[in-house]
Amino acid sequence: MQSPLNNYQHNIQQYRLAAAKLAERLKMLSFSRIAAFVASIIFIVIFANARMVALLFFVVPLAVLAFVVLLKRYNKAAYQKQHAVFLKEINEQEVLRLENKLSSFPAGEAYRSPHHPYVADLDIFRSHSLFQLINRTTTESGSVCLAAWMSASAPKPEILNRQQAVKELAPLLDWRQDFQASGMHHSNAKSDYNKLLAWLEKPVQLLPNKTKYLAAGISLALLTSLALLYHFIYAYTSDYLLNTLPLLLMLIVNYIVLKRLKPVAEEIIDDTHQNIKILGGYQSLIRKIEGEQFKAPLLLQLQSVFSQQNYSAAAQINKLKNILEVSQLKGTKRNFGNQFYTILNMFWLLDIYWIIQTEQWKVRNSSYLRSWAAAVSEFEALSSMAGFAYSNPSYTFPEIKTGPCTIDFEMLGHPLLKPEGRRSNDFSLRARENIAMITGSNMAGKSTFLRTVGANLVLALMGAPCCAKWGEVSELKIFTSMRTQDNLEEGISSFYAELKKVEQLLQLVQSGEAIFFMLDEMFKGTNSKDRHRGGFSLIKQLEELNAFGIISTHDLDLADLAGKHRLVKNYSFNSEIRQGEMIFDYKLTPGLCKDFNASELMKKSGIKVLDYIEEG
Repeated sequence: MQSPLNNYQHNIQQYRLAAAKLAERLKMLSFSRIAAFVASIIFIVIFANARMVALLFFVVPLAVLAFVVLLKRYNKAAYQKQHAVFLKEINEQEVLRLENKLSSFPAGEAYRSPHHPYVADLDIFRSHSLFQLINRTTTESGSVCLAAWMSASAPKPEILNRQQAVKELAPLLDWRQDFQASGMHHSNAKSDYNKLLAWLEKPVQLLPNKTKYLAAGISLALLTSLALLYHFIYAYTSDYLLNTLPLLLMLIVNYIVLKRLKPVAEEIIDDTHQNIKILGGYQSLIRKIEGEQFKAPLLLQLQSVFSQQNYSAAAQINKLKNILEVSQLKGTKRNFGNQFYTILNMFWLLDIYWIIQTEQWKVRNSSYLRSWAAAVSEFEALSSMAGFAYSNPSYTFPEIKTGPCTIDFEMLGHPLLKPEGRRSNDFSLRARENIAMITGSNMAGKSTFLRTVGANLVLALMGAPCCAKWGEVSELKIFTSMRTQDNLEEGISSFYAELKKVEQLLQLVQSGEAIFFMLDEMFKGTNSKDRHRGGFSLIKQLEELNAFGIISTHDLDLADLAGKHRLVKNYSFNSEIRQGEMIFDYKLTPGLCKDFNASELMKKSGIKVLDYIEEG
């Protein structure tokens, strides 16, 4: 089996060639369209001048048919070319992810909350984040779904269902990439999924009196047509103004009717004009889902959502998309419309028909569109995790345990670090050893290790594979306090912010939920005596509450004291000095930290460190 990198590089070359061939085909079709148009005009002029009416009746339809056929072929080739370009870009993006070059991907900052229990500390949403590494969604709702999964632990049955679905999708490289590329055709940064859903929830206005409105519309359209016909027949008689009066009167009546309908029509346009591409994206993605055979229960369940009431979700969405595309021709004050539609609307009141068509669709399908969108979004999230799994075949799906709190990993590494620079460690923490305390000097790897454990727990508890050789995790909720910062606007110091996090942690633990916490350097913003006393008091309180987690600290005395009282299990990261250089091995070791190298770091920074300090 070829490596993912080789497959991606092979695909890049293949799709580059395919796009180039299709570009040449587009040039030929474009030339053919122009040639067919010019030839048609020449023949029509020749036959018209020669008064060959029979040939004109033959040539004109043939010319129109030829132009339509060539236009369809051109549009199809243009779509295929763009699809090949998207597929090439998808594989180039996969190579960038393998190289951990993530700066060009959406960072998901919109999903980041300062009050969330862990996302700010574990690099979930930001530049060079877990979201950038996993996200392969193309719809706004798909991105929202993936972000939600990364922001909250799922229950065990849901995790197992997702794992099974991801395992099935992972080897389906061509289908997954085709699925992603299909959605990319309809990307629109200005789309607003929530606005579309809000529009669907708005009550209908014309439909309750559908018969009355259609009868009025048809009657007015017929009378206007008769007035127009009468106008043409008698337009050039001596009573021109009198013969034009019926048409003018009908146009005035139509204008009054359309003016009353204008707010309804414009509301539809304003609420949907940026979201037609969303519907196009859902339609394309649903067609790909409907056309594939799956085995995993979750995939089958999601697939079944699209065949409710014995009709195709893709067909129904396509119908709404077509209705709205025609409606958009009207335009509003903010969206300049098609003048040809405006003229036809004045004569035949098209607004009535399209508004009723739209409202009929809403009544019939609005309750389904939300479930269709949710199912598509989950498919996109699962496909994203499957792409992540395919790119990292050495990663493992951890076992999900019930019962006492458990975390057990072999060769655990950070997924955001390049494999060649990654240091992996075994780590195990079970209910009988509730709290692990990690000591070590600056740069030894304490904070990175906490984030390594945290990032992999996020992956495990959303159903994705972990950066480990083997793993076992129980159902947990994650809580961290690692990057507490002051807030000048709200007048909050970093110490007070940390206290608020600790208060939040204690409330969660006391609620009885299974919480896994990670605290990095407790009470950094206070003096050493208070920090030592407060730290020990918090550890004792957490141990008495059977809390489960990791604490890192520089305070060896605190770690030693907590260890002697059997409140924690001590681990450490150590370093050594070789030829004047400080060497870190980033290996997690049982017991307290044994090195005291901070002074060496200070000396290397130019500080003249004293051997002792005289008091008095």
